[in-house]
Amino acid sequence: MAAPAPTSSSVPACGDLPAAVSAFADAFVDFAVSGIFFPASGSTSTPSPTPAPSPPTTFIPSPSRLVAIGDLHGDLPKSLSALRLAGLVPPRSSSGSEGADEPSVSTSWAAGPTLAVQLGDILDRGGDELRLLYLLRRLSLSAEARGGALLPIIGNHEVMNISGDFRFATPQGFQEFSAWAGWYRAGLAIKRRCGGLEPQPRNPFLGVPRAFPGVKPEFWDGMRSRLAALRPDGPIARRFLADLPTVLVVGDSVFVHGGLLEANVEYGLERINSEVSEWIRGAGGNNARAPEYVRGRDAVVWLRRFSDGYNCDCQRLEGVLGMIPGAKRMVMGHTIQTEGINAVCGAQAVRVDVGLSKGCGNGLPEVLEINGGGAEVRVITTPPAEAWQYRKQEAEKAAKAVKEKKGEVKDGLALLVRESHGLKEVEAKA
Repeated sequence: MAAPAPTSSSVPACGDLPAAVSAFADAFVDFAVSGIFFPASGSTSTPSPTPAPSPPTTFIPSPSRLVAIGDLHGDLPKSLSALRLAGLVPPRSSSGSEGADEPSVSTSWAAGPTLAVQLGDILDRGGDELRLLYLLRRLSLSAEARGGALLPIIGNHEVMNISGDFRFATPQGFQEFSAWAGWYRAGLAIKRRCGGLEPQPRNPFLGVPRAFPGVKPEFWDGMRSRLAALRPDGPIARRFLADLPTVLVVGDSVFVHGGLLEANVEYGLERINSEVSEWIRGAGGNNARAPEYVRGRDAVVWLRRFSDGYNCDCQRLEGVLGMIPGAKRMVMGHTIQTEGINAVCGAQAVRVDVGLSKGCGNGLPEVLEINGGGAEVRVITTPPAEAWQYRKQEAEKAAKAVKEKKGEVKDGLALLVRESHGLKEVEAKA
C-alpha cells in the first residue's frame, strides 16, 4: 500500500528554517571552495543574533610547547610540509600519494596543548591563498578542541590586499578568487529563496568596479572578486582576518610580522590589535585607509630594522623589549632568511621567514620551537630525505630565472598589465 502523500501542513516551509538553510548554504560554499567542512555551531532551528566581536588576543601565558612558522604565501603543499614538520598535523601517509597533501586529511590537530604562531603573509605569490585561509581556520578549531591553539597574525600582504593593493597576486590567485565568487553567489541565491533571515544576506559585490583600465580584461573578474572578498568588511576579510592579532606576546616572546619600535609600544599593543581589527571589520567603511602603524617603512608589518642582515641596532631592540614586561625576544617574519631560521643580538631578534613558498624563494621548511617557558629554543629542520627532493628542483628554478631575465616568463602583476603600456618593471621588496 502506497504511503499517503504529505499534506501541505506537514511539509516545513523554507521560511520556517532560515537558520538551517543559511547554515547549509555556508557549508556548501565552504566545501566547494576548500574541500573542508566546518563543525556546526549549535542549533540551526532558529536564527540567533551574531555576538559582538571581541578584540584579538594580545597577551598569552607561556604554554608547555610553543612553535612559530614563517610566511606561507599561497603555497598549500609547502605549508602542509611545515605543519607536519612542527607535528601540528598527522604525518604524510605511508603511501606517499598526492592525496596526502589534500587539506581534507590535514585538518585534525595532532599536537595536543601546543600553541603555534604563524607570522602572517598567508596571501599573495601563490594560488592556494583561500585554501590556506580555510585550512588554518579549520585547524585552529581542531586545536582549540584538543587544548592547543593555532594563531596566525597579520602581515604586510594581508594589509596590502585589504587595502586593494594586488601587486603581488598571481594569475592563479585571481582564478581562485573568481571561483570563490561563483560559489559565494550560489550560496547567496540559496539564502534568498527563504524568508526570515535576519540580517538579510548582503551582496559584497555591490559598489565594486567591473572594469580595471590598464589591466588585461581576462583578469577583471578575478580582481573584482578579490576586492569584494578582501576589502574592509568583505566576507573573507571579516571571517578569516578580522580576529587575527597584529602583535602577539606569548610568555617572554613577542611575535610581529615586521617589528616593533618604541612608538608602537607606547601607543599600546592591545590598542593596535583592536584598531586594526576594527578597520578590517569595516568600522570606517569598506574603502577606509589602513591605520598608520601598519602603513609605511617603519610600520609594525613592514619594519626590517631587526630582520635584514646581521648589523642590527641591538641596543635599540633591547630598549624596545624592555618596554614590554617580561619580553626576552622578538620573533619576526617578513624578510627572507636564505640561510634558514637564525637569531642575532644575543638571540633577542629571531627571524623565521625561510622563503617557504615556491612563489617566494622555495626554501626548505623550518620551524622554531620554544619549550620550558622560553628556556629552550631550537630549530626543527627538514629531514635530509625530504630536503633532497627540494634540492633537485634548484636546476629548474635556475632555468626559470634565466627565462625571466630574458623576459620570457612573467609572474605577478606583470602578467596582468597590457603590453602596450610599456611599463618599466622594478624590483620591490615585500
